[in-house]
Amino acid sequence: MNGLTNYVSCSVLWLGLAVKAPDLVRHRHDPYLRAICAVLGLAGLCFFLGAPPTIGAVNRLSGVANLAAPLTYAAITAYGAASQVLIVRWRGGPDVTRTARRWITAYTGVIVGIGAAFALGDAPVERRTDLDTYYATTPFIAEMIVLYLVAHLIAASVTMVSALRWARQVTGWLRAGLLTLGVGTLGSAGFSAAKLVAVAARWSGRDWSALDTAVSPAAAGLGALLTSIGILVPLTGPRLAQWRRAGRAYARLAPLERELDDVLTRRALRLPRPRWASPPTRLMWRQTSIHNALGHLDSAYDPLLYADTYAAALHTDGDPSQAEATAWAAVIAAAAHQDRRPHPPTDPAQQPTATGTPVPRTEGAPLPGPGGTPPPGADGAQLVSPVGAPLLDAAETPRLGAVGRQYPEPGGTPLPADPAQQPTATGTLPDPARAAGAPPLPLPASAPLPGVTGTRLPGPAGTPSPGLASAPLPCPAGAPAPSPGAVSAARQVSVGHGGGRAVLPVGGPVDLGRVADALVSSPLVAAARAVNGVRPV
Repeated sequence: MNGLTNYVSCSVLWLGLAVKAPDLVRHRHDPYLRAICAVLGLAGLCFFLGAPPTIGAVNRLSGVANLAAPLTYAAITAYGAASQVLIVRWRGGPDVTRTARRWITAYTGVIVGIGAAFALGDAPVERRTDLDTYYATTPFIAEMIVLYLVAHLIAASVTMVSALRWARQVTGWLRAGLLTLGVGTLGSAGFSAAKLVAVAARWSGRDWSALDTAVSPAAAGLGALLTSIGILVPLTGPRLAQWRRAGRAYARLAPLERELDDVLTRRALRLPRPRWASPPTRLMWRQTSIHNALGHLDSAYDPLLYADTYAAALHTDGDPSQAEATAWAAVIAAAAHQDRRPHPPTDPAQQPTATGTPVPRTEGAPLPGPGGTPPPGADGAQLVSPVGAPLLDAAETPRLGAVGRQYPEPGGTPLPADPAQQPTATGTLPDPARAAGAPPLPLPASAPLPGVTGTRLPGPAGTPSPGLASAPLPCPAGAPAPSPGAVSAARQVSVGHGGGRAVLPVGGPVDLGRVADALVSSPLVAAARAVNGVRPV
């Protein structure tokens, strides 16, 4: 094995160590993290010390021929002990600490034996690649070689068996990591086995040094790579899966954010987009922006449009959750469109007359009526709207529905059954949708008439949906209304990686991912856009 291969393997292992180092700094007393970092660090150290350029530099700087050999063997032995401790920590149990200490004590004795054998032996000729077979018959040096090879083979074999046996009992990322670790330790066991065979052949007078110089280094490199991957997979796999889910949820919510983009921009409800952020952070930013816009549009939600669309979607799909998402998509699109419309001036001095021009007035002067007539209260004249029709008294103003229908106030005169013949605020005019031949969206047969924004609407399948506790409406089939405490808890907003769930003012928890999908794909939302004049996403 040349030096480049050793250094590349060392770099990969120490890169994994660098990934876990911040966690170790924050949780330096965690024995599990310490075992992981010890395995990665010692495995990289084995490759670093075993590289021929490093061997030559150590021998030259120390002035002792082949001093790099016992240092490398000690690192390999320590790596075997760390692997055993890691497996013990992974499995857990009542005797974890005692078992880990036994392995550490045993392999500390092996390291001491390696140093003593090298000190007692004589290895004057520097051998950078084939020391094991060259000194296989030298007293004490041969014992040192056999000692570290047997210790490493035992550690690798026990780790392999434990990892593969445990992998049959677990699932997910841990199972994948254990299987990879088992295959990697099989390669490490092949490293020791190949060297032992070469040493035994040397004892019998044969020269199988190729096993020492070619086969065993390749097995060691492959085993170290797989071992490192097996250790890191259970640690990084769940995080990568979380990032993947967050990225998909982030993309899924894009249509909903585009629908609310005008509100977010004009009302300055959105923080700057994070540039170098992880997918979960970007998802949280998008969810926060959407929730800010939905909170701003709270007063513009149309419960009648919600009831119409929900009933039609439930009749079409039969899925209450999908029907709820479709209804909210239509309501949000209409509310965002309503928010884009210019609002009339609040100053009476700037209100337009029948000719469409504002009439200035001095402080304390009454507003003139059409043709200069005094306002009501002075001579009994009526104020007029911009189109010249008399304004309705507040007590006589009917409530307008989602697509131009009206509902009578309690105790009022019943309205015509055909919505197309119902009068509007400016007179009896046919509904535009009905005039074009489009049938109105049906209301649920068992649902009471929805109230104004902020009241409680019946939930799917006859269950009540939480709303404002101060203005409840009767629930279907006599279902009891939720208590104020339950309503308050239900109105809380929770964020998750499935797109987020928001509790909106006139309904239950809504999957925002489904709402975003409905904005793009639902024909009912497209129909509601056409009726209400809402532009498509």
